[in-house]
Amino acid sequence: MLKAKFMTKKERFEKIIEYFKEHRPVAETELDYRSPYELIVAVILSAQCTDKRVNVITVDLFKRFPDFKSLAEAEQAEVFDYIKSCSYPNNKAKHLVGMARMIIDDFEGKLPEDVKELQKLPGVGRKTANVLASVLFNQPAMAVDTHVFRVSARLGLTTNAKTPLETEKQLVKHIPEDLIPLAHHWLILHGRYVCLARKPKCNECGLTEYCKYYEKN
Repeated sequence: MLKAKFMTKKERFEKIIEYFKEHRPVAETELDYRSPYELIVAVILSAQCTDKRVNVITVDLFKRFPDFKSLAEAEQAEVFDYIKSCSYPNNKAKHLVGMARMIIDDFEGKLPEDVKELQKLPGVGRKTANVLASVLFNQPAMAVDTHVFRVSARLGLTTNAKTPLETEKQLVKHIPEDLIPLAHHWLILHGRYVCLARKPKCNECGLTEYCKYYEKN
């Protein structure tokens, strides 16, 4: 058996992908949504906020504002009232209304599929655009949140990556294109439930024999 420190980058990626394909063949977002509209709203709300909290908030929010048009016509103050229990509600209310108005005015009421076009929308940075492109349109876009950033570095999938963009570039270089949308969720869910930030559950992890962090510690 190859020890983690003697594995090549290629071997490590292959073993970790093989593990996830076997043990987590289905991996998807934990945000509740039924349409592109609902997903972009949920993803904007999820910045520095848990998916569980977002799923509670969006139940009433989507009843009141069921589509881009109704949200575009909303007053920011009313949107704030629905989302005030999430982080940064003032900014997010502003972004949500602005995003919906731009969708109506500039994109004929339809969410664009292109990552660069998505990033023109208020509240949509590169990570959010990649989430939308990956989840909705199955594009090979790797969204890097704190979980992906941490887990990739610990496992040794990335080396000296200082920014999410550096992490993204290193990951997509070694993950087959057709698996990138799935791999994004593999890493997120592994970081959320196993490879925790403060106290990783190494005793429950099936990736220890490939993991640089485990080898070192």
